[in-house]
Amino acid sequence: MRDVMTKSMARNIFYGGSLFFILIFLALSAHSHYYIVNSENSAKLDDSVVRGKHVWEKHACINCHTILGEGAYFAPEVGNVMTRWDVLDDPESAFEVLKGWMEAQPTGIPGRRQMPQFNLSDEEIRDLSNFLIWTDNIDAQGWPPNDAG
Repeated sequence: MRDVMTKSMARNIFYGGSLFFILIFLALSAHSHYYIVNSENSAKLDDSVVRGKHVWEKHACINCHTILGEGAYFAPEVGNVMTRWDVLDDPESAFEVLKGWMEAQPTGIPGRRQMPQFNLSDEEIRDLSNFLIWTDNIDAQGWPPNDAG
């Protein structure tokens, strides 16, 4: 005896499968919405962080650095630089370390990639460090890895 699929069986498989995948899609959409709403970092977003983002954009830092994995790959990832420098919980130390780094550029070592000297004011460096602290506090689920790269 030959197994034959009738039109009604095919229709039931089509509708049942469609309903199943629509329910999966809706469940994943609801989960994504829940995650986005409950993982925002806007409570710590202040005027200094906003000004720091403007410094980041004005000097096109993303042309060389990545931030949370987005951007160019000429220079190190800076989305988690405050964790790597161990100054995430100390904004004053973060400012001092970033200021020292920025003022030491370019290093003048031949054959190395050099960061330009932007001649930022203390206020711009403080705002940029606050932006990098804010970025480092984003729940990116472990991305990027905290290696020295």
